[in-house]
Amino acid sequence: MKQTPETNTPLLRVEELVTAFSTETGQVRAVDGVSFEVAAGRTLGIVGESGCGKTVTALSIIQLLPYPNASILGGRILFEDLDLASAEIEELQRIRGNRIGMIFQEPMTALNPVHQIGRQIMEPLRLHQDLSEKEALSITLNMLNKVGIPSPEIILSEYPHQLSGGMRQRVMIAMALICNPSLVIADEPTTALDVTIQAQILELLQDMQNQSQTSFIMITHDLGVIAETCDDVVVMYAGRVAEQGTVEQVFNAPRHPYTQGLLSSIPRLHTPRKTQLKTIEGMVPALQDMPPGCRFNNRCSHTIDQCRTHYPNLDGQVGEHRTACHRWQEVTPS
Repeated sequence: MKQTPETNTPLLRVEELVTAFSTETGQVRAVDGVSFEVAAGRTLGIVGESGCGKTVTALSIIQLLPYPNASILGGRILFEDLDLASAEIEELQRIRGNRIGMIFQEPMTALNPVHQIGRQIMEPLRLHQDLSEKEALSITLNMLNKVGIPSPEIILSEYPHQLSGGMRQRVMIAMALICNPSLVIADEPTTALDVTIQAQILELLQDMQNQSQTSFIMITHDLGVIAETCDDVVVMYAGRVAEQGTVEQVFNAPRHPYTQGLLSSIPRLHTPRKTQLKTIEGMVPALQDMPPGCRFNNRCSHTIDQCRTHYPNLDGQVGEHRTACHRWQEVTPS
């Protein structure tokens, strides 16, 4: 697991964030009361199954929610003393791509197919910094070298479809880091890549962070990526935080049954052949059909009557390790 110096300085503070989508049957909350902090120079992992609200949380932070179907109903997103949840569009445009970078899950849909790579990477520099074209070109070539792209002078004139998946992802990383942001949000940055390229991309992100002390939010469903790259972790389930703490705390002593289920589903190095992997029965509930009480109660083997009627807050606490479970003191870590 990653080791970085301890710091108590929050760069980003998300407080009771509520993000909802409008549907034919009314508003549904995809993110419902989520709170966490990202300290300067550290990496926070947000993990959970598909449909748990990870990407919606990220898009809420940078205000790129699909308009007009999605909106923030409540909470604060404090970044460098500015509340992004209520900021004016001009302030958001000043921060996006400049103070906060974003690495999207699928670069082929994030990159513009009709513009050359060089133009797309230089655009944030020309927009946010008072640089000449020559200065922007020099910085861009240097960044392409840093992210491991060979022959960057040739790549500048190529289009996204001419690059491999790994190269496109490196271009996305270059775009996210080109303005030296304080925070980078990486949404499933390795999902569509083969395992060899995944390892290269994760190593690249860690090297870039070590050089610049940039803070990261790593969004993934892969617990191995969390263990490899993150200092702190938030486990999300059905739009809420189930458990949070340092990676060591959560991985070594998981207190929420959902976290335990995720960790138990990972194949181990010495698992005997033909051993059936553990699974979490059932599926994440649909936004329109959330169960009363704890949203995990219909998949949990520890459910009691209280779980079906009252949602637990993040009251189960040992140091900075917090758990939203009525029975967190009784549930034995796996």
